[in-house]
Amino acid sequence: MNFFKKKTTWMNVELMVLKIAIGSVFVLIGAYFHHFIHSVLIPVIILCIITVAWAVVLWLKKMKQEN
Repeated sequence: MNFFKKKTTWMNVELMVLKIAIGSVFVLIGAYFHHFIHSVLIPVIILCIITVAWAVVLWLKKMKQEN
């Protein structure tokens, strides 16, 4: 089963979770290079882990619904 060839439809709410996950990764990359964001590094890491896991769960549910 090839996951990359499957097509799914996403609602805006589901895309929002993915966008937050991607945004938190960019903030983590920025925090690595700047000391200003260092004070909020731990909450951003937690947010990143939660939203990435949530996006993966939503994606897997979508894949199962279409089969």
